[in-house]
Amino acid sequence: MSFDNAIRALSLDALKFVKDGYVVGLGSGRAATTFVKSLSTFVKTKKINIKCIPTSMQIKLIAEKGGLTLIDVDQIDKIDVVFDGADQIDKNKFLIKGGGGALLKENILISAAKKVIIMADKSKFVTNFNRTVPIEIHPSARKIIAKNILKIGGIATLRVLERGYPFVTESGNIILDCDFGIIKTPKILQQKILNMPGVLEVGIFTRKPDVVYKAKINGKFDTLT
Repeated sequence: MSFDNAIRALSLDALKFVKDGYVVGLGSGRAATTFVKSLSTFVKTKKINIKCIPTSMQIKLIAEKGGLTLIDVDQIDKIDVVFDGADQIDKNKFLIKGGGGALLKENILISAAKKVIIMADKSKFVTNFNRTVPIEIHPSARKIIAKNILKIGGIATLRVLERGYPFVTESGNIILDCDFGIIKTPKILQQKILNMPGVLEVGIFTRKPDVVYKAKINGKFDTLT
């Protein structure tokens, strides 16, 4: 089952949230990649001026190729709108993010944005979270945090690359993917993890998006607000 046509269609629709002079945050992943390509064409066609903040090198390269003007997040004090994907979206419109490893910068941008637009296919929508939660941590805290995760009912696994090397984020940290089973109280779990010394970011995002696009088959999508 492919959602590619629907993601292309919703990416075009989401362009209505971009205005001349905006500062735009660009998330990472498949949906964000499709959106950035649409955004590049839109900016050239409409001849508008925007500044974009990418959340990863992956999306930065795509934005550069599309001719978008890029800035760093520490150059501004506001972001008009952020476009991003999600690994899961629960019944409260909370998110699990970090499958691509960019959760720290993604949450910085989302927390600073006036408006957040999330784009995902229908397989990502669940009643309660039931996938692993990415946690970005300082490398020196790996064993301590893994032990503390176990104490609160989780099992932590170090994220590694195909050849066995640890996955290192663009900020120089490592990621533990933590299995808590079905998560019925994500806000409480988020705070417990954030209180652990050495934790830099948790992949449970509790700021609710302003708009959620839900890609379906046959090129169709729903818009949830």
